[in-house]
Amino acid sequence: MSQLKQALVTGASGRVGAAVAARLRDEGWAVIEARGRADGDVSVPLQARTLVERAVSELGGLDLLVHAAGEGFAPASFEDVTEDAYDRAFGATAKGTFFLAQAAATHLRAARGTIVNIEDVAAFQPWPSFAPHCAAKAAQAMLTRVLAKALAPDVRVVGVAPGPVAVDPGTEERRARETVLGRVGSADDIAGAVVFLAGATFVTGTTLIVDGGRLLQSAPAARP
Repeated sequence: MSQLKQALVTGASGRVGAAVAARLRDEGWAVIEARGRADGDVSVPLQARTLVERAVSELGGLDLLVHAAGEGFAPASFEDVTEDAYDRAFGATAKGTFFLAQAAATHLRAARGTIVNIEDVAAFQPWPSFAPHCAAKAAQAMLTRVLAKALAPDVRVVGVAPGPVAVDPGTEERRARETVLGRVGSADDIAGAVVFLAGATFVTGTTLIVDGGRLLQSAPAARP
C-alpha cells in the first residue's frame, strides 16, 4: 500500500478550511489542522516554523500546505479604519502566507509538494468598506506568484479565490444576485478546487477563481 500523502491546513476552524481538511481526508490524505492562534500565530515567523515542524513530526513529512487562515474581514468606512485593523488584515493573510511558505519550503522541496493559498475575489475588486481586507488579499495573490517563482521547479504554488460561498444564513438570495450563475457556492466547492490543484502537476503561479461568475458582472457588486 502506498504511503498517505500529508497535508497541513491552516484556518481549519473556518467553514472553508474545515471543508478542505475533510475533503482531503476523504481523498486519502493524512491531515493536520491548525485551528487558529492557539495552534500558532502564523504571522510570526517562529510560530509559523513551530507549526510546520509539529505537522512534519506528526505526519512524517509534508506534501501539501493549504493556507486558509485570515483575519480582519470586518466592514469599516475609510475614515474609521485603525492601524490595528489594518495590521490584523495583513497578519495571517499576507505575512502568514510568506512565513508559512518559508517555514515549509525545505520539506515541500523534498516532497516536490504544493502550496495552495485560499485567496478571495476581494483581491480583484475594490470594496471601500473592506479596504484592509482587499489590500491584504491582493498582496496574498501577488505572493502566490512570487513564491511560485521562488520555489520553482520543486514546489508548485497556486491560489483559489472564492466568491460568495458559505455565506451567512439569510443572505443567500442577495449574494446569489452577485453571480452570473444565480446561486451561491459552498465551502465544498472550494475544497474541490484545492483537491484539483493538488493534483494538477503542470499548474503553478496562478489563481483559480471559484466565484460563480461574480467577476464577470459589470455592475458594481453589492457589499459582501
